[in-house]
Amino acid sequence: MVLIDGKKVSVEIRNRLAEETQDLKKKTGKAPGLATVLVGDDPASAVYVRNKNKTCLELGYQSFEKKLPSDIPETQLLQLIEELNSNEEVHGILVQLPLPDQIDSEKILQAIDPNKDVDGFHPINVGRLVVGNALLTPCTPTGIIELLDHYGIEISGKHAVIMGRSNIVGKPVSMLLLQRNATITICHSRTKNLEEVTRCADILVAAVGRANFVTAEMVREGAVVIDVGINRVDGKLTGDVDFATVSKKASHITPVPGGVGPMTIALLMGNTLKAFKKSIEQK
Repeated sequence: MVLIDGKKVSVEIRNRLAEETQDLKKKTGKAPGLATVLVGDDPASAVYVRNKNKTCLELGYQSFEKKLPSDIPETQLLQLIEELNSNEEVHGILVQLPLPDQIDSEKILQAIDPNKDVDGFHPINVGRLVVGNALLTPCTPTGIIELLDHYGIEISGKHAVIMGRSNIVGKPVSMLLLQRNATITICHSRTKNLEEVTRCADILVAAVGRANFVTAEMVREGAVVIDVGINRVDGKLTGDVDFATVSKKASHITPVPGGVGPMTIALLMGNTLKAFKKSIEQK
């Protein structure tokens, strides 16, 4: 069994991004800029945003941190998004979810300029993903593809089973795998004979949000298992996969923590650099 080390791969990606950023700075005198918008004081969201801003500085990016009160009206948040859209030093905009109840999250995400939508959630970018010409793709699914490539795992012709149909992971990773010529099956809460379906997977992606849900009986011998789950059990992070038993059958498997998670921020920074480069090309 090979342990897929997302932390190691993410460091390599960050180093590559930092080098390219320095080269572009020398050529253009400019740097990529990422704006993060945090509404309210949710502790977990604050940690995520802080880590993203820290990574920006480490890579030589500009970081625009916007902290807003939890009772901010939706109109004011929309006004801020518009200001960031028109700011030429901002190349990526990330609004940390969840948002307070008085704000329509979908309206906010759709207000972001698609060319600055580094999360890849805007309907225009979702459409581009479906037709296969997206520049900015969702970070976690893209990180999964990067991990498979890094470890030389063949995608073309393989049967990939995705457990979960969310807009954040399940649907976009299925599109990315399909573009790489995998055969796709998406499972969800209404799927019948689930174990029979998952045992057919050459590549199994678990993104159901239920701790230790995937057991050894659900995995065929030699499968590649990608665990996207982040759950807290007795104060510890655990994935959707019962690692202790499944790791004995898998050929490759991601741990939690240290697997897919570190890739998400790395690919967010990658999207910011892509958006920056596109803005340069358009001038």
